[in-house]
Amino acid sequence: MSASRALWLAASVLVGLCLVVIWQLAADARLVSPVFLPGPDKAWAALERGFANGELLDKLLGTVGRMVWGWLLASLLGIGLGALIGISPAARAYLGPTLEFLRPLPASAIVPVAIAFLGLSEGMVLVVIGFGALWPMLLATVHGFAAVEPRLYEVSRALGLSRWEVIGKIALPNALPDIFAGLRLGLTVALILAVVGEMLASREGLGLWILLSARAFRAPDLFAGVILLGLVGFASALLLSAVERHALRWRTPVA
Repeated sequence: MSASRALWLAASVLVGLCLVVIWQLAADARLVSPVFLPGPDKAWAALERGFANGELLDKLLGTVGRMVWGWLLASLLGIGLGALIGISPAARAYLGPTLEFLRPLPASAIVPVAIAFLGLSEGMVLVVIGFGALWPMLLATVHGFAAVEPRLYEVSRALGLSRWEVIGKIALPNALPDIFAGLRLGLTVALILAVVGEMLASREGLGLWILLSARAFRAPDLFAGVILLGLVGFASALLLSAVERHALRWRTPVA
């Protein structure tokens, strides 16, 4: 690790510690009622208690499982369809308006439709997660494939490469930076929708834990759930960044 990177990491940790100290001081001074704002000490105690009895671990695994399955479903569909659309100018011309019409639709808009067809089931939650996480990946993949240098396609035709060889050897490597950007955004959307889906469908997970804690005025438990969600998002982003660095290690850093 370089000295500059270590310095930035130390500064980030210091900022986080300062925020925790300010939170603790505000809670001790009772600037906000303890019913609504417990200190980090009480939130940590709630975390320890939840993991000690195994309840929080079950909720955590449920939320992470839904996030990952919904994200994987959206990734397969988004990257596959995005590649087929992005590599074909005709497909982009015909399907572009439809994609732009569907893209702004919030995932919450299809929740009533999903409930009508699937009920308050696990499948409904996964469909909502997949729908919401699909669009960042699909549009990023389309953009990545469409932005490939046209002369590379001319060379591929001169070499007699098949469509699948063009996708695998030319288009996909060039589109990977855009695809990973879509994957990161889709992962964030998947986590958010997993929590929302658990609240709506009463599925076991951190979303339901937070909702029930709020209704029962168990603020330490509520903050423990929020902290866990933040850690899940942070850890998943680090993991995906590591995969991206490995996949794009062939790229020459820009000076």
